[in-house]
Amino acid sequence: MASLTLYPDDERLAGGQRVAFNLYIISALALFVLMMLVGLTMRMAQAKWVDVPPNLFYELLSMHGAGMVGTMALATTAVMWFFLRKYVQLHLWAFVTNYVLFMLGAVCVILSIFVGGYGALWTFLYPLPVHGMGLWTSDTAALFMLGYLLIGVGSLLFYLDAAAGIIKVHGNLGRALGLQWLLGGTIDPNHPKAVVASTMVIIANSLGILAGAVVLVMSLVNIFYPQVALNPLVTKNLIYWFGHMYINATIYMGVIAVYELLPRYSRKPYPISRPFLWSWAVSTVFVVIVFPHHLLMDFAQPRWLAIVGQVVSWGAGFPVFLVTAYGALTNIYRSNMRWTMPSRLMVLSLFGWAAGIVPAIMDGTIRVNLVMHNTQWVPGHFHFYLLLGVLAMALALMFHEIGSRAHAPPNSGADRLGFPVYLIGGLIFVFAFLDAGRLSVPRRMAQHLDAWTFTDKLGAIGAILVVLAMLYFAIRITVGLLKAPRPGGSGVGIPDAAR
Repeated sequence: MASLTLYPDDERLAGGQRVAFNLYIISALALFVLMMLVGLTMRMAQAKWVDVPPNLFYELLSMHGAGMVGTMALATTAVMWFFLRKYVQLHLWAFVTNYVLFMLGAVCVILSIFVGGYGALWTFLYPLPVHGMGLWTSDTAALFMLGYLLIGVGSLLFYLDAAAGIIKVHGNLGRALGLQWLLGGTIDPNHPKAVVASTMVIIANSLGILAGAVVLVMSLVNIFYPQVALNPLVTKNLIYWFGHMYINATIYMGVIAVYELLPRYSRKPYPISRPFLWSWAVSTVFVVIVFPHHLLMDFAQPRWLAIVGQVVSWGAGFPVFLVTAYGALTNIYRSNMRWTMPSRLMVLSLFGWAAGIVPAIMDGTIRVNLVMHNTQWVPGHFHFYLLLGVLAMALALMFHEIGSRAHAPPNSGADRLGFPVYLIGGLIFVFAFLDAGRLSVPRRMAQHLDAWTFTDKLGAIGAILVVLAMLYFAIRITVGLLKAPRPGGSGVGIPDAAR
């Protein structure tokens, strides 16, 4: 069962652990701000407020897509590591190696885009990367893919180390998931939710990363040996298996912060239950096989695979979310919880996750997908759950951690102003995308017709508010992390959480 002590001693960061955690968080914050500025530039270009040539627009779109997904993974990996290390042995070298490989991979991606001119988006769909039409070379495309490979290898090393630690304590991954209690028996009340969620991520995302590695190596072989032709449909399936799994894993790593922190701010236990274990077991399977809902418009796709994609997408999003939302709401109910930055962000993250699921499931329905898939409805749904869901989960831990170093949850006047600016800006931003989807405004277009620019302008206004709030959050958290911890205060208990 998660601790009710606000800042328990076993979460303290010292020496190399503190340096590594700070590197993860400060790097992620800097990248988030930069990628948001890139996104703002694109929305302002579509609104015709700034002039961005189409080739530069697609470079920015490639950078924003790859950069945001990668940065979200970097931040939520830090969330998973921060809590999982309390329950199993994690080696610091694996955590640091993942960071180093991520940064090397990011440098490759950045160089390929802004020096080499790569603009074939994060999806690197075959055969587009090798047909740069004079805008980029095959070597540039190879450098972009090498960056992905380095990032994937780093993640896999981290997961392997985490899996070894979990197996050492729990015997195998099935027992760590709690499968032995699905049909009966007394559930160990101290079985950590962080272990359950981490195990699911390790199983599912390792498979996704391996699929990504296979298709990246295949694509690299094709670049240097063009006579080795690839099957475009198989290639696309592998890319979306990898891409869908990689970004979904960020939700399941991020939600660990809610499981661990919410009971401390509500001052109420958050016990583990059989429905909780069932939901994670089911989601472990569903999230691996749901990716065909990204290919519903591919006429060559086998019909049965499209049906699997639709049916599973209806069910994949609900089990973990419903159990988490129900558990969180009952935990908050009559708790007299103090609304500081971590608690506000945790509740926002559940709202963002819930609301972001709705348009996703709608788009995962074949008849709706035929109309909406190539519209701005799609960026609307994934910005919803990433911006207001996953990022809010990661920010909750970041604010909690700077609170632990000052021995008081952050709740300054500037914090209370920054939160609604982020929330309102985020809502304007995502609803501008969703409304544009309703109006059939196409996505991934560098230049928009005048009739489409109203929602572009609204989206740009929302993005400006989000960037301003995120810039404040980044400075506030970075300064808090770099400050030396205040002396004393070994562990702030329940009364302190309510103060």
